[in-house]
Amino acid sequence: MKIENAVVLVTGANRGIGLAFARELLARGARKVYAGARDPATITPQAGLQALRLDVNNPSDVAAAAALASDVTLVINNAGIAQPGGFLADDSEEVTRRLFETNFFAMLRVSKTFAPVLQANGGGALLNVLSVASWVNGGELAAYSASKSAAWSLTNALRYELAAQKTQVLGLHMGYVDTDLTRGFDVPKTSPEQIVRRALDGLEAGADEVLADEITQHVKQSMTADRPGYLPPQA
Repeated sequence: MKIENAVVLVTGANRGIGLAFARELLARGARKVYAGARDPATITPQAGLQALRLDVNNPSDVAAAAALASDVTLVINNAGIAQPGGFLADDSEEVTRRLFETNFFAMLRVSKTFAPVLQANGGGALLNVLSVASWVNGGELAAYSASKSAAWSLTNALRYELAAQKTQVLGLHMGYVDTDLTRGFDVPKTSPEQIVRRALDGLEAGADEVLADEITQHVKQSMTADRPGYLPPQA
C-alpha cells in the first residue's frame, strides 16, 4: 500500500495518535485525509484534510461516512478509549461493556462498512491500532487489555476474510504512547509521531504487523519462552 495519492479515513483524528496519522499521511503525499471525530469542529483545518462527523459507536454516523467518503483507499481504525481498573472492581462489567463497544464493536462496524468501499477502489488497506496489551493483561487496565485482545483477533480474522479482495490488513501494536489517553501514567512513553512513522513504513512495505517500540518487540519475542511474558514473574 502506497501512501502517495491515497485517500484515507482516520477515526479519532482530532488528537493523539489519530492527529499524528493525519499529519504524517499528508506529509507523505496522501491526496485526501478524512479526519473523523464526534465533533468535526475539533479538527484543525489543513490543506488536504476534510473533517468528518463520525461517532464510531453510532451506526448511522458510520454509514453516512461510508457514503460520503466513497473514494477511500485506506481506513485507519484508531478511535479507542481506556479506563484503569481490574476485573474484580465493583463496576468492572459496566466498564468492560463500554470499552468493548468502542475498542472492538466499533472497529468491527467501521471495518465491515468500509470493506466494500475498499474493494470498489482496488482493495487498498485497513490499519487497526492495537496495543501490547493485546498480549499482556496485568490487571491494571483489565478491560482495556481484554478489548484489545479481541481487536487483535478481529484483525487476524479480517486479514483472511479480506484477502480475496486484495485488502492489506495491518495490526499496529505499541506500548505507552505520550497522548491524553496515558496522561497520569508515570511510565516511559513513545511519541505518537514516532509510532505513526513506523506504522506507515510497515504499511508501505506490505507488513501484516508492526511492533512499534522496544517493549512490544520484547513481549512478542517472549511469547515462546518457557515462561511467556503474559504470565506474572515467579516469586
